[in-house]
This record gives sequence, structure tokens and C-alpha cells, in this order.
Amino acid sequence: MVLPIILYGNPILRKKCLDVDLHSCKKKMNQLIKNMFDTIHKVKGIGLAAPQIGQNIRLFIVETPYLYEKKINNYKEVFINSKILKIYGKKYKFYEGCLSIPGVMGYVKRKPNILIEYYDHNWKKQKKILTGICARVILHEYDHLDGKLFIDYFSYKKRKIIEKKLINLSYNL
Repeated sequence: MVLPIILYGNPILRKKCLDVDLHSCKKKMNQLIKNMFDTIHKVKGIGLAAPQIGQNIRLFIVETPYLYEKKINNYKEVFINSKILKIYGKKYKFYEGCLSIPGVMGYVKRKPNILIEYYDHNWKKQKKILTGICARVILHEYDHLDGKLFIDYFSYKKRKIIEKKLINLSYNL
């Protein structure tokens, strides 16, 4: 089932998310995860965090079928209660957008490598090093769990340029 995406201006996008209760109903959580994948497939997104669908929990998904990088062939993963343990490397700029802020894009500087710990879709604890575009997508989605948006990385000048778009999105709540 495709879920409605929460737009910029909704306060849930600025809240720090709560851990998922690992003893909660896994059947219900698995259905939510399936619905999240249905949603990104419909809109051709590459990641979706729980707050973007109105859930204040530490959950996000990533699937990169629309990106072309030599070492990635449709990377797909579920991240439950993730913790980034290390971010490293030289920052580089990349053009980002967000399903919750349609029509707004911009360059964001991020480091290319991460060490992350999380529970996967089978509820097994994982610890992985990810690089390049996968690391970038994960950092973008992880930011959502802490109430941070990619536009927070923009310069003051760039934020002034997009201000009207953001106000319009806020009025459409």
C-alpha cells in the first residue's frame, strides 16, 4: 500500500525519533516496511524515513535502483534503530532532494564513508561500512530520524532563494 508522504512544515519532520521496540509486533512492523517500499517504488524515490510517513520511530529504508555506480547493483536495506558509529573521508558535494520537500534541490557536502550499526528486516543486528552514494543516502535518511533536513546544510543565501517554496509547502499542510 502506498503511504502519503508528509510535507515540509509538518512538525513531525523536526522531531527526534524514538527507538523501535524490538519486542513489538513484528508482523505490523513488517507490513509498515513493505508499505514504505511500495511508496518509494511508486514515486521513484531512493530512501524513506518513518517520520516522512508520520511515524516517530527510528526506521528508514534505502533502495537505489535509479542510481548508477560501479559497485552498487540495486542496494536495498532496512535500518531499524540505526546508530552511525563513524563518518569519515573528505567531504564532497552532491545534488540532493527530498520527497518531503518536492521541487527543492541543492548541493550538500557530506563525507563518503560511514560505519553504521542497525537491525535489518530480519531483526538481526548488523554492523557495516558503506561508501559513496549508499553512504550519502543513508546519511540523508538518518538525518530525518534526528529532525534534520537536507536544506539545513544550505547556505543562508540558498535558503533565502528557496524560502517562498518552503512557505508554500507549509501552507499546503
